[in-house]
Amino acid sequence: MPLSRQRSSATPLALAYAALVLYASLYPFSGWRWPPGQDLLTLAALPRTRWFEGFELTSNLLGYLPLGALLCLAARRRGMAALPALLLAAGVSAALSYGTEVLQQFLPRRVPAREDFLLNTGGAAAGALLALLANALGLVGRWQTLRERWFAPESAGALALLALWPVGLLFPAPMPLGLGQVAERLRETVASWLQDVPWADGLHALLASPPPAATPLRPLAEMLVIALGLLSPVLIAYSVMRVGWRRVALALGALALALGGMTLATWLNFGPANALAWLGPTALPGLGLGLLLTLLLAAVPARVATGLGLVALTGLVVGVSQAPSDPYFAQSLQAWEQGRFVRFHGLAQWVGWLWPYAAMAWLLARLGSRPRGG
Repeated sequence: MPLSRQRSSATPLALAYAALVLYASLYPFSGWRWPPGQDLLTLAALPRTRWFEGFELTSNLLGYLPLGALLCLAARRRGMAALPALLLAAGVSAALSYGTEVLQQFLPRRVPAREDFLLNTGGAAAGALLALLANALGLVGRWQTLRERWFAPESAGALALLALWPVGLLFPAPMPLGLGQVAERLRETVASWLQDVPWADGLHALLASPPPAATPLRPLAEMLVIALGLLSPVLIAYSVMRVGWRRVALALGALALALGGMTLATWLNFGPANALAWLGPTALPGLGLGLLLTLLLAAVPARVATGLGLVALTGLVVGVSQAPSDPYFAQSLQAWEQGRFVRFHGLAQWVGWLWPYAAMAWLLARLGSRPRGG
């Protein structure tokens, strides 16, 4: 039986995941050239590979599984029948995989393969089948019932942001929960674009010159930024929740996710022995302050939580932009960008960079919308 037509968080999550897959498949976006000795027919046929590593096979198969599941769920939530939803999810995923494999032939640092396309398509089809199985077992209906109890009807965007927040924590940050530090990379990117533009010599020189060294944040300021890093997603949740005990439970869950995400990120970067090294002198007090603020604000109306969320996100972005990079941060970035982490580099990097700005845009749109009853 088709699910009821209503907005689902699966739709924005599917779009975000597709964009991140596209980025990760074409990273580092440099060295574009026409493949030597190739014609259009050869490019369209895709080359075959002579070897396969176990990690390659697993990552290509599992990497598209969430995309297929999300696309199928999104189609079902819009009223599409099971078989068309399955075909749509597999077809869209196959088209995305085929397009990226063709484009990879123009990038000297990427190795396209026909087998990658087949594995990606198979993984997406498996994900769509799992989504249909979950629906047949009633799991999707149970989630919908749980969502209606906990969240307001217009909560798809908030749920998508909350689902992406732990992913952003996996990318190395200059301080715990310090998402949104994109200004320096943006400056470097724009400077590279203007390098050979005759009329932009002055602007290029300004952007190419390194900024003055930032001074370390005071411990109290760093604690406040960490607290805002925890408070921001909780206020987003409060903006689509009724006042009650569920807000307190969600705040405690956000704290658990923050602890788990930062520990996992440190474990990936520095090994299991150093998994708790991120718990410096300001981390625990900052998390405690953030938890205290979330509990104190648990009784505010949803629209007030929306406005406070904008304030918290603005403070987070401003605070993180003032934080200097340290050698451990640089070492983390090098490990992600040169090792096997490059396969997940685009996903966590872009979520970590852009999550606060996407959250602010969603909160602004919610403030501009007409308040609804309930």
